[in-house]
Amino acid sequence: MNLVTTVIIITITLSLILAAVSFWLPQLSPDAEKLSPYECGFDPLGSARLPFSLRFFLIAILFLLFDLEIALLLPLPWGDQLLTPLMTLVWATAILALLTLGLAYEWVQGGLEWAE
Repeated sequence: MNLVTTVIIITITLSLILAAVSFWLPQLSPDAEKLSPYECGFDPLGSARLPFSLRFFLIAILFLLFDLEIALLLPLPWGDQLLTPLMTLVWATAILALLTLGLAYEWVQGGLEWAE
């Protein structure tokens, strides 16, 4: 048996085992919350027009913004090997300075306070 066939057999076997375990394991102790269609904590039979906290969305947007910052700075080590590594440093510093100023602005405005 060659290596490719062995890897394919191991992959298929492991996938089938994991699929069987994930199908079998949740049925060990079913209760009302596991059997409900929504496990997020909301009442599925209540009103769908309940207001959400605006602060929750602000924190979520800030999280996405800083997550995007990591994606922008991820190629920084490879950028140091360009012909002009100084420009890479300038752009990285500009991104970090802009995000730091935005974070300071949100902090001063009280946007990061979860509860008043």
